[in-house]
Amino acid sequence: MIQTETVIRANDPVGGGCRRMMLDAPPEYGNARPGQFVTLRFPDGSGPLLRRPFSIHGVVKAADGTVGVELLYKVVGGFTQRLSAMRPGGAVDLLGPLGNDFGVDASARRVWMVAGGIGAAPLAFLARRLAEMGVDMASCALFMGGRSADDLISTERFADLGMAVHATTEDGGAGEAGLVTAPLAREAAISPPDVICACGPMPMLRAVAGIAEARGIPSRVSIETVMACGLGACLGCAVETAGDEKGYRHVCRDGPVFDGGWLKR
Repeated sequence: MIQTETVIRANDPVGGGCRRMMLDAPPEYGNARPGQFVTLRFPDGSGPLLRRPFSIHGVVKAADGTVGVELLYKVVGGFTQRLSAMRPGGAVDLLGPLGNDFGVDASARRVWMVAGGIGAAPLAFLARRLAEMGVDMASCALFMGGRSADDLISTERFADLGMAVHATTEDGGAGEAGLVTAPLAREAAISPPDVICACGPMPMLRAVAGIAEARGIPSRVSIETVMACGLGACLGCAVETAGDEKGYRHVCRDGPVFDGGWLKR
C-alpha cells in the first residue's frame, strides 16, 4: 500500500456519464491484482474529508518501466463531478493498491463474468490478466446488464479479447430485454462454467450467487459500497454475511471480493 500524489495522464468520456482515467503510478502498481481498488482525494485539502474508492480498471506497464493505473468511474456526485473536470497534468492523491483479488488463475479454463453497469471496471482488468496468462478467452464470457444502452460500458474490451458478450437492458434498448441474470441462468443450465466472477449492485450479486449455488458453480463477487477509510479502521463498510462465524464482513478489510456463498440472501 502506497500513498502518493500523482499526475493524471488521461481523463476521457466513454459514454453513459462515465469516464476513464489514467494515472501515473509507482512501480509497485505493476503487481496490482484484478479486484483490488484504490482511494483518491484532492491533494490541496479542499475536500471531501473522506477518500473515495475506485476499482482498478487496468494496469499499463510501459517499455521504459513506468506504470499507469486506470480507473473507470461514473459522474454521480460532487467529487466525481470535480474529478471529471480535471485535465491531463492535474494531480490527485492516490492510495493503494488495497483489498484482495478475484483469486482466479489460469487453471480455471471457463470463466464467466457478470457486470452491472460500472461493475465492468474490475472485470475488464481480470479479463486482460487472464488473457496474459494464456487462458483461451473464447471459452470465457461476459454477461453485461444495465437499465439502458448507456449503461453497457467497456464491452469492447471483453469482445476484443475474443469473449462472447451477452448484453441485457431493462428497457430493451440494446441486447436482450430484461435482467442480466436471465441469460446467465439459461446458459448455466446448458453448460456451466468453472467459476463466475461478478461486480455490480447488491441485488444482482445476490441473484448471481444464488444461480451459481444452485448449479454447484464457485462464485466470486466484488462488492461496491461506500467506504469511510478504506483501511478497516472505521468499520463503516460492514456487510451482513451467511455461512461464516462472524455474521458480517468489512468490504475494505476482508474484500472487496468475497465468496458468493457468504452473501446473505
